[in-house]
Amino acid sequence: MPDKLQDILVTPAEMAAIDRDAASSGIDSFSLMRSAGTSVSAAALRLFPAALRFVVLCGPGNNGGDGYVAAAALVESGAEVAVFSFGDPAMLKGDAARARDACALTPESVEAYRPRTGDVVIDALFGAGLARDLPEPLQAVIERVNESGIPVVAVDLPSGLDGRTGEVRGASFVAAHTVTFMAAKPGHVLMPGRSRCGTLEVADIGIPARLISARAGHLRVNTPASWKDHAAALDPATHKYRRGHLGVLSGGQAATGAARLSAAVGLRAGAGLVTLASPPDALAVNAAHLTAVMLKEVRNASDLAAWLKDKRLNAFVLGPGFGIGKKARDFALMLCDRALVLDADGMTSFSEGRAELFERIAQGGGDVVMTPHEGEFVRLFPEVAADARLSKIEKAAAAAKLSHAVIVLKGPDTVIADPSGRAVVNANAPPWLATAGSGDVLAGIVGAHLAQGMPAFEAAAAAVWRHGEAGTRAGRTATAETLVDHIPPLA
Repeated sequence: MPDKLQDILVTPAEMAAIDRDAASSGIDSFSLMRSAGTSVSAAALRLFPAALRFVVLCGPGNNGGDGYVAAAALVESGAEVAVFSFGDPAMLKGDAARARDACALTPESVEAYRPRTGDVVIDALFGAGLARDLPEPLQAVIERVNESGIPVVAVDLPSGLDGRTGEVRGASFVAAHTVTFMAAKPGHVLMPGRSRCGTLEVADIGIPARLISARAGHLRVNTPASWKDHAAALDPATHKYRRGHLGVLSGGQAATGAARLSAAVGLRAGAGLVTLASPPDALAVNAAHLTAVMLKEVRNASDLAAWLKDKRLNAFVLGPGFGIGKKARDFALMLCDRALVLDADGMTSFSEGRAELFERIAQGGGDVVMTPHEGEFVRLFPEVAADARLSKIEKAAAAAKLSHAVIVLKGPDTVIADPSGRAVVNANAPPWLATAGSGDVLAGIVGAHLAQGMPAFEAAAAAVWRHGEAGTRAGRTATAETLVDHIPPLA
């Protein structure tokens, strides 16, 4: 694939427009189908050379046409092949009909297929454009195949997955490998779709990169390409204040650990200085656990206002273990003109009265990043969360536009979105990152990036990626504390 397409995500609607543009530009559409089908057959032979039989399930559209091309190529290779169709193959039109006619095998009804030992299924029933539940007879076939445990190679996307949202439409194959074409789709990276695609192969079938770039929106997979231009190496002549001063606000005596964790991570992730702001009753316990992180007493809004006179304080983390209520709201509103990570209790404190927060963010001119998990998102953006038509990407983007902040909608498929509509989906986080304190670590990394001057969107995207890499490096026994020692370099 051309390098410029490596991280692009295109929606099914965008891909359909790209296909039309390719045809309009004079590219033979059947040559594209032939390239797609042979890419699938090559993957099947490469991955499953010991297969006793390749079973190609063909649908009623162009995805089925790809399947007929793959079946013909497999027959040419000398493999045993059987074809089963959904719907009447005689009703196929255009390129799909041409592919059917070029395949010498006579298809049986897909409902007649019964898995047997040694089979490898090539799923060419429906691609990424599916936006409705599958018919029940087809769901029954899919469940039989899944229960049998035989391998599935999916064409474009496992049938039954919605390419826009990643949601299961009644039932879907669980593939060992998926071959899609020219660019990945949201359904490949959003859960539960990602967990059902197996390994993902993006095959170049000959559509020029310029046509894809012209139609692709602002969706990307989160990789260093999204933020590398803002992660330049430090100036050798720099000093600690030029690396940024991060302030992390601690909760009371019985709830100090989360903020200390964020502060320690902030220092490790690159901030030049980190100060933990503590209420009086927590000073002693915080002091007993701090070394390089500095400590400052901040009792109330007056103390915070006095501290803010130091303009070298350029980023803050508010929320981990802070407590829910008026103090959190007052502090957050005071910090909206600086770079701010609003996490956990900081967000939940605005479940009522969020309009004031959103207005202050819009007016403040600071870079605000909010990092909700699903439950916090529901509390802060209930109308967005309740809209079942929206994908996770679309929900994060709607919340960013509503709040004027960068939204990090956490989960195994964390989405980072900004008010302009840019969004990236993270795919490098191992499942064992779902551990107590992991979110506090992420907040600290975001804060460190903001302190170093990264724009909010890039700061958040880079932090989520580093957080995922830290989890991989720390291994399956990772805890929040061990993540700190495994954060990779920013650049």
